[in-house]
Parts: sequence; structure tokens; C-alpha cells
Amino acid sequence: MQPMTHLAQRAAVPGRRWMIGILLGVGILINYIDRVGLSAATPALRSELSLTNTEIGLLASAFFWSYSLLQVPGGMILDRFGVTRVGRASAFLWVIASGLTAMASGFGGIIAARVLLGIAEAPAFPASQKATGHWFPLNERARSTAIFDSAAKFSNVLGVPLVAFVIDRFNWRMGFVVTALLSLAYFLAYFFIYRNPSKDPKLSAVEYDYIVQGGGTKEDAPSAGQGRMLGYLLSNRKVWGLTIGFSAYGYTFYLFLTWLPGYIAQTMHMNIMSAAGYSTIPWIFATLSDLLIGGFLVDALIARGYDATRVRQVIIAAGMVCGLSVIGAAFTTDIGWALLWLTIAISGLSAVAPIGSSIVSLIAPKGGAGTVGGIVNLINNMMGFIAPIITGMVVDATGTFAGAFLIAGVVLLVGIFFFTVVLGRIEQIPDPS
Repeated sequence: MQPMTHLAQRAAVPGRRWMIGILLGVGILINYIDRVGLSAATPALRSELSLTNTEIGLLASAFFWSYSLLQVPGGMILDRFGVTRVGRASAFLWVIASGLTAMASGFGGIIAARVLLGIAEAPAFPASQKATGHWFPLNERARSTAIFDSAAKFSNVLGVPLVAFVIDRFNWRMGFVVTALLSLAYFLAYFFIYRNPSKDPKLSAVEYDYIVQGGGTKEDAPSAGQGRMLGYLLSNRKVWGLTIGFSAYGYTFYLFLTWLPGYIAQTMHMNIMSAAGYSTIPWIFATLSDLLIGGFLVDALIARGYDATRVRQVIIAAGMVCGLSVIGAAFTTDIGWALLWLTIAISGLSAVAPIGSSIVSLIAPKGGAGTVGGIVNLINNMMGFIAPIITGMVVDATGTFAGAFLIAGVVLLVGIFFFTVVLGRIEQIPDPS
């Protein structure tokens, strides 16, 4: 295709890429409803199975045992076989895993089903990161990433009350039947809609040229091979700066994702429906922060000529400083103050999330976005099984969430250092020689 002229660049470009962005966002939304459904079911499971807080923490973390360990292999498979085929297989397995959760008997059966769900969903986030690189130019990367990343936050606004309502009306098993049906609907939509840009018959030549000329990542496989690319990236400072920084965000995010309704119910002495309702308030603001600050504001400031690295790092640091407000929630039992501190913390961290995710495709060498995403998501999602367990143990030992929230604050301070100092300038890593 011929490069676009300046006049053509100013002309209206069709919006097929935004349909793909919304499709990816819906996938992550359902992906996370599968996960947060367990937090809504926690009181019913605790009552029916006589579980301790430590056992609830183990149950919440079981998903992440397989999910996190498969991030690097999943990223390498994505780089080898592409987003289309891997995404289809992954989405189909969501349906099976959610259905098995609904049919599980006993503590061990639920853990096994959650481990299977982790296997099924392991490629989802790296696939969205890689697909966004293929489908969007650099000047739209923050907004497009914010679409699917904000869906992870919005899952708490939609998913927790939905599953809590079904559980309250029927039982906890029916809550997971609902998530299985949502997964089935998404699998069908993804199967018929998603293609890489070069294979999509509905993508116009004008829009394809706009994406490519704007810095959309190529669909090539790694020139060095998956094994050599992995070793090369593991020795790179930028990869570790991004990985540890993003994982510090992940620790606090997963603490809230798995424990927020339980924290409100236990600390404020509420039933599950009231706790689920209150828990949506911080996540509503988090969704808006993710989209408007981590997405639109970043792209707007860069478009005005501000240094891209400085813009991203300043917002990352400010967002994680806001995350330290979790410490305020450690010292109150008033629902109003607790929600205020938690809203500031979760909203600040949510502004960080799409920026961190977009950096994956911005620093990855050619054909290595899936592998970079796999490394980042491996360590980040290890926080998904560390944070729930540590939180459960601290609550059992102390009887409050104060210690758990203080630990989260210390972890965030470590993350600020890695994001701003170790990562350095946000630019593409050279290809392996």
C-alpha cells in the first residue's frame, strides 16, 4: 500500500479498529467477571464449607497458580501462533472452566476448577496487549489500551453485584452458570469478528495504512526465535523495571479484587448484598480514571508535544502515590471514610494500569510483544495469589485488615522506584543481534 498523503491523514479514517478495541474490552470484562465472581460467593462458600479466612485466601489465589505460571509460555505461544488462533482456543476453555466451577463439589473441587480457569484465561491479557499493538498507531495506544484495561475495573461494578444477586436469589452455583454463559457468548463473538489487520476483510486500505504509518506493530514472528528472544528479554533492564513496577500495582489491585466485598462485610458488619453495593463505588471511579486519565489524558498530552516518557512516568508516579491512600483505610471503621480512602487509592492505581500495559508494546522488539507481556504478566499475576493469601493470614492473625493495607503501601513505594528509575526512557528495545 502507498503511504498516506498529509491531506489523506487529515481526512476521516474509518473506525474498524475501535470495534476490535471494544471486542477486546468485552473479553477482558467477562474474563474478570469470571474472577471476581468468587469474591461475591465468598460469604456463601464460607458458610456452606465452614472455611477460615486463610482457606478463602487459598481459594481466591488458586486461579493465579496456573494463570501466572503460564504467562511466559502463553506469551511465547502468542508470538508463534498469533492472536487469532490462541484467542479462540482460550475463550472456548473459559466456558468449560466456568461450567466445571458450578458443578464442583467441595473445597478441593473448586480449587481444581479455578486452576483450570487460570489455564484457560492465561493468554487473554497478553493477547489484548499484542492485538492492540497490531491494531492501533502509537498516538492512540493509551486510549486503546485503556478500553480493555478499564474493563477489568468495571467488572467489579457489573460483575460483583450481578453474581451476588444471582447467588442471593438462587445459590452460588448459579452464579458460575451465569459466567459460563457470558463466556460462551464472547467465544462466538470473537470467533466470527477478530482477525489480525492484514487478514481482516472489513478493514479498509485507508485505515490499514493509517495504522501501519502510525507505528502499529508488525505481525511478524520473532526473528531470533522464541527461546532466544526470551533469554534476551530476561537480561534487559527495561523489562525488569516495567515488570517489578507493574507488579507493585498488581499486588494492591488483586488485594482489592479478591477481598474488597469481604473487607466491607467483615469490617462494617454488613450482609453480602450491601457490601457488594458499596464495593462498586470505588470501582466506578476507577473505571473513569482508567479511561480518562490513563487513556485519553496521556494521549492528549503527548499529542500536544509533551515528552512521552515524562508524561507516562509522572502519571504513573502520581497514581501510585494516590494508591498509598490505602493506608488511610487501615485506620477507620467508618464506611464513609473507608470508601473515600479506597476510592482515591483504587482510582490512582487505575490510572497507572493502561499506561503500564501500553508500555509492553512500546518497548518490545519486533515480534516480541507477546513474550514481554508474558514476563510482565507472570510476575504481576503472581501477586494475584500472594496478595490474597497474605491478606487472609494477616486478617486471621490480627482480626483486622489494617496490617494487610499497610503491607500494600510498602509494596507501592517499591513500585514507584522501579517504574521511574529502573525502567528509564520508554523506547523500543533493539532487536537481538
